[in-house]
Amino acid sequence: MTLKNRDRKIDNIEFDVADIERSKLFYAKAFDWQHTDYGSAYTEFTDGRLTGGFVTGETPRPGGPLVIIYADNLAETQRRLEIAGAVITKPVFEFPGGCRFHFQDLDGYELAVWSDKQA
Repeated sequence: MTLKNRDRKIDNIEFDVADIERSKLFYAKAFDWQHTDYGSAYTEFTDGRLTGGFVTGETPRPGGPLVIIYADNLAETQRRLEIAGAVITKPVFEFPGGCRFHFQDLDGYELAVWSDKQA
């Protein structure tokens, strides 16, 4: 997928983990995932097709990883979600590389939307 056609598509999957090094070792042994560190609290992984991340600082969610969707226009995507009935669970915040917010869908699943453009 090119950057041009990724608007409102799943872009990343993020696991909140207790110990990044432990998680890196586990997934490397089990699936041969490769890792790139971005500081002490975030590591990107790739399986050769899909990327995601291990992050510390939040409580691990045993119910599943955080699915992250990319949006060209963060505000417009949030508006569309709210009209559809989503609940914003974490307002827009900045991080190195962009901005994102979290929402809960109609069944209670939490997802996030990010953009590398200003909110």
